[in-house]
Amino acid sequence: MMIACAHTARRRMGTNRNGSQRWRCLSCGKTWTEARPQPLGTMTISVDDAKLALRLLAEGSSLRSTARVTGLQRNTICKLMVYFGERCRRFLDQRMRGLTLGHLEFDEQWTFVLKKQDKLTIEQRAKCHDIGDIYLWTCIDQHTKLMPSFRIGKRTGDNARRFMLDVAARLVWPKPHVSDSHAFAAGSFKRIVQISTDAFAGYPEAVDLAFGPYAKYGMIIKEYRNAKIIYTPSEIVGTKRTARRGMTENEKWSICTSHIERLNGTQRLFMRRLNRLTYCFSKKLRNLEAAFSMFVAYYNFIWRTRKPGKSGKQRPTAAMMAGIADHIWTFDELFAAVLA
Repeated sequence: MMIACAHTARRRMGTNRNGSQRWRCLSCGKTWTEARPQPLGTMTISVDDAKLALRLLAEGSSLRSTARVTGLQRNTICKLMVYFGERCRRFLDQRMRGLTLGHLEFDEQWTFVLKKQDKLTIEQRAKCHDIGDIYLWTCIDQHTKLMPSFRIGKRTGDNARRFMLDVAARLVWPKPHVSDSHAFAAGSFKRIVQISTDAFAGYPEAVDLAFGPYAKYGMIIKEYRNAKIIYTPSEIVGTKRTARRGMTENEKWSICTSHIERLNGTQRLFMRRLNRLTYCFSKKLRNLEAAFSMFVAYYNFIWRTRKPGKSGKQRPTAAMMAGIADHIWTFDELFAAVLA
């Protein structure tokens, strides 16, 4: 490609075989090719093929089945998924800001990368953080069903603190003087959100660090029967709710993690690498992060959950319920927004 001179007068010279426009300077006679926008970076596949492959992945197809349907090579599809997924992560980080949410439910979903934890060597357990058992740290708003943030890593107290701080940074907080004593009124803290978690030991410290007195926090422990029998569903026989901060005894009934646990089922349905009792798994942590980022973007802006009851009607998307979007996005809109 030749570089144009400083003269502004130019004339069209047609297009080359790639469809790029060629120009000729009317002053010096030099010709050059106008650079075309490359939404897929250095990848040479067509945009239509890329959209089809990504949509199949977002709807729950595996890499190999997507390769059979589209005719693209499996490594090409994996590279495309990582490229698009990493940009979905940046897109979500920008959009999920200034949120007003009522009740956040937190949970961790187990999966593994490369091989399961009991197959790791002693050296790998000490040094490798990106293989073995990996957990998807997720949260969902009970009313809007929005997933404002997520984190992928080991099930540790440090990840619990980092995840809780990230979620807190995305919410609308009251101004500092609101809780002060003024206008003859005693000072008080305004609760901005309610939080429900399971009994993981790292959550109480993480909630206190991220939210302090500005959140209501409760913990729920579910008791199961036949929980150790393999391949059989466990039977829930009771629940124990504990109010940890800012909640009265009459508010304990609102502690709930049922919606986030239902979301775990949706994640396993739409991400083939999370399916149990199959050959599907992630070989690299980067692939898992990219695939899950794409799922979260698809879930928030395109997927519609069903309304409670037997009517069969669907709710608006989570982004619409949270006021982030004003209509149901198509995959073409999501593709253009992510790669803008």
